[in-house]
Amino acid sequence: MKSAYRLHQRLGYKVSRLARLMEARLEGMIGELGITRMMWCVLSGVGLEDVKTPSDLARYIGIARPTVSRVLRDMEERGLICRNGAERDGRAVEIVLTPAGEEALRRCHPLVDRLNAHFADKINASELTMLLGHLDALAEGETRELMAL
Repeated sequence: MKSAYRLHQRLGYKVSRLARLMEARLEGMIGELGITRMMWCVLSGVGLEDVKTPSDLARYIGIARPTVSRVLRDMEERGLICRNGAERDGRAVEIVLTPAGEEALRRCHPLVDRLNAHFADKINASELTMLLGHLDALAEGETRELMAL
């Protein structure tokens, strides 16, 4: 006799579905400004959280260093960031937002806040605090870097 699997009741299904819903909505919102989700992570890391080096950005976002390098190269070509420091030593490179990068951050930030509020407002503040704590607990000890978001 087969047991009931119930895919739609599984934690992995529910978490990944919500993540895809949020990602798709975010991509639609900031994509109109020419910004990707990964670019937003860099913009917010550098401009809002004072994360300045490629290695620190990789840790901050939770992705592999080569992925950050590709995003930084693309953002530099688009004039959103510049890299200051020694090119041979990646630890000495500091990422700085250009005026265009600062403008992209200024325009995207309210859109990201609106997206987060859309989902957070579906539950009360104590439920949200509890949910965020539970998500942190589920991710604790999981150190695998993501190749891309």
